[in-house]
Amino acid sequence: MIIREAEFVTSSTKLVQCPPPDLPEFAFIGRSNVGKSSLINMLVQRKQMARTSARPGKTQTINHYRINGAWYLVDLPGYGYAGVSQTQRSNWTALMDDYFLHRKNLLCTFVLLDSRLEPQAKDLDFISWLGKNEKPLALVLTKCDKLSRNHLRQSVQLYQNRLLRIWEELPPFFLTSSEKRQGRDDILGFIESALSDSSGVQ
Repeated sequence: MIIREAEFVTSSTKLVQCPPPDLPEFAFIGRSNVGKSSLINMLVQRKQMARTSARPGKTQTINHYRINGAWYLVDLPGYGYAGVSQTQRSNWTALMDDYFLHRKNLLCTFVLLDSRLEPQAKDLDFISWLGKNEKPLALVLTKCDKLSRNHLRQSVQLYQNRLLRIWEELPPFFLTSSEKRQGRDDILGFIESALSDSSGVQ
């Protein structure tokens, strides 16, 4: 897939503020500081489309970007950051429940995971929640350039073994590095295939 156009559409704090569900949609989410903004910028080849920050938990809204005039890339608020208040966590939970359960044009959610860490409870809980609610998802290991090939293989195996305890079939896995541009073609190829399967127009 060639990214010809990538434009910011809107930021929303409520589902009703999101754009009309008239285009297929792909969401990106993960724990705070997982490298989500850097990954999104790498995918669309725009340096500052999604804002990066040294302060975890910066993204607090649902951010829609229209890609090639044909589909939405959605940057969702990060989770799991201890520095936010209980009220903020409650608001996040309500917003995400509303989004995932009622956004009918959502084709897939990419859940970002830091390849350097062992499987985290909050990540596994969220992945399981998506599965129980029959929401299509894919797992994206970030910062893979920070690990040796052997350690990366061990990281992937840890996630697969943990998920196979409760899943009969594993979701797609993508290995990425924003700095090395690793995984870009694989993720965009997956999106292109999903658009084709859903009769989306490129």
